[in-house]
Amino acid sequence: MSAVADSGWSSWPALAKLNLFLRITGRRADGYHELQTVFRLLDWGDTVELRPRADGRVHRLGDSAAGVAEQDDLMVRAANLLKSSANVVQGVDIRVEKRIPSGGGFGGGSSDAATVLVALDRLWGTGLSTATLAGLGLRLGADVPVFVHGHNAWAEGVGERLTPLALPPATYLLVDAGVHAPTAALFQAPDLTRDAPAAKISDFVSGSLLDNAFELVLRRREPVIDRVLTALSRVGRARLTGSGGGCFVEFGDRASAEAALARLDGLPPGARAWLAAGAARSPLLEASGTENNPGASPSG
Repeated sequence: MSAVADSGWSSWPALAKLNLFLRITGRRADGYHELQTVFRLLDWGDTVELRPRADGRVHRLGDSAAGVAEQDDLMVRAANLLKSSANVVQGVDIRVEKRIPSGGGFGGGSSDAATVLVALDRLWGTGLSTATLAGLGLRLGADVPVFVHGHNAWAEGVGERLTPLALPPATYLLVDAGVHAPTAALFQAPDLTRDAPAAKISDFVSGSLLDNAFELVLRRREPVIDRVLTALSRVGRARLTGSGGGCFVEFGDRASAEAALARLDGLPPGARAWLAAGAARSPLLEASGTENNPGASPSG
């Protein structure tokens, strides 16, 4: 955390993520889908800035990059949810320096919301446990809890049942196709595989889990994503993250990733490529004073 001059503002990290695989294993009675995935945190993301205020108002400064109305913004909703749940009388001003593209499957909105929950718990002095904050986060979105916990994780359920994983160092060649895929519509797609066999952590450790249930659906519906994945496949194993337009290739070292980026061609107009390293844990944990809980070793 770093204060901005003497203005009362403080800055908090909000990391991006990748889904290293994503499988849908069933559909629940309430209509939600049962998922399996591995969340990989990246050392790149947004910066959320917060300034407590005494009048009880929650206010977002600036416009949303995705054109989201203030009352619908996940950061504003996160602050109001924490405020009501913990009976907080204070308010907060919120602004964000956006780097994570909206709708790309990199978890930007969810990460920003998690950062607001964790940081305001500190700034407002609510003293809630990580589990409680993650539970509030789940009410905002299925990806929020992993950012609250701040560790790479194997995830099941709707994404909320988390098992920490210690993942090896890696550098990722990332491409944002510039396509904002409608997640709700994709979940209803008739050609989406919803009954994949359940996997184990040991399957992921063996390297046999690289698929994403949305890849074929998106390649058929969004030619731009198909072109991005085709271009990436010339430099490595191309994968999709989440249900958005974000694609990536994993490399064991940065030099290999830089070489792949240098020879990458064939991207469609509007697509953007860059590099980011995997993170072992979120710096939000240190910034907020959250108890250290290192990831467990992968096991079956």
